[in-house]
Amino acid sequence: MDFHPTEEQAAAAGLAARIFGDLATHERLAAAGTGSDAELWKALTAAGLTAAVEDVGLLGLVLLLEEQGRTTAQVPYAATCVYGVLTVARHGSAEQRARLLPALGTGEAVATGAFPERGRVTAEAGRLTGTAPAVPWLREATHVLVPDTDRALWFVRTDAPGVRISAVDTTAPWAAGRLTLTGAEAERIGADRTGAGEAYADTLAVARTAFAGLQVGVCAGSLARAVEYTSAREQFGRPLSTNQGVMLRAADAYMDTEAIRVTTYEAAWRIDEGLAAHEHALTAAWWASEAGKRVVHAGQHLHGGMGADLDHPVHRHFLWGRQLDAYLGCGSELLSELGAVLAQEG
Repeated sequence: MDFHPTEEQAAAAGLAARIFGDLATHERLAAAGTGSDAELWKALTAAGLTAAVEDVGLLGLVLLLEEQGRTTAQVPYAATCVYGVLTVARHGSAEQRARLLPALGTGEAVATGAFPERGRVTAEAGRLTGTAPAVPWLREATHVLVPDTDRALWFVRTDAPGVRISAVDTTAPWAAGRLTLTGAEAERIGADRTGAGEAYADTLAVARTAFAGLQVGVCAGSLARAVEYTSAREQFGRPLSTNQGVMLRAADAYMDTEAIRVTTYEAAWRIDEGLAAHEHALTAAWWASEAGKRVVHAGQHLHGGMGADLDHPVHRHFLWGRQLDAYLGCGSELLSELGAVLAQEG
């Protein structure tokens, strides 16, 4: 295993860090509300950071999403890259790749996904019927990737007849929505290149790994804010960071963040190399869910009374961390699935 980024991956991550750092300020994030920052989204796509995912791979995307997570930047970057760019690139036909990828790369098209599949959508003659209760960034999307009950993948335009979207409030302000399909026309993805179950399993593993990478950044950003605050805040004539209890709490949060990072990097590297990675993606998701909760709680607690301020920047990390915990799945659910996979392989 080699987790060192390539020259292209490092350059893309550095560019992303500059764009997110310059534009994802606390004031702009507050002004965005639950929607995306149009100027930031335009800057990302104009810099080629959405289209670049085809070249830098999943490990490169994880590095980019770390930078988004550090600032909790309010754009549908993860969803578009995972459910749009990578899904079409990995499973779409040559015609679909030629037609769909340019618009996804420029930001003209915004994608999201109704994942994981919960058995609520059926397909008949290329038309979908059913519901997905809470899809992230659905209110910003032009396309949504929907798995049916047989786990075939379908691309649906959100403005198509038979598609209804209603707003849903989630813990993090991800412009989520409830998707209701009534005989909506859809386009099958992956029919010519991979089987339905294989394409679904691969997309789910990619999504789990990518969103775990986003959690790495959220946790790193939360911890960085806590370190800065406790180093500057003095009590009884010395910085809070010199207290043993504060140091131990921060150290635990650091170790949790690194555990999420290394398991995510391993899963991403294996997927990029074409190796089996189902259990590795589940492991990364479990660490991101369980350890991520601990880190964002620690970040808020280490701010003391300031951590209770809903307008404080660290509170956004708390909201994103808890939302990613819910989106990836609770720890016991992920462990149950991982156990089943390991038992089957054994």
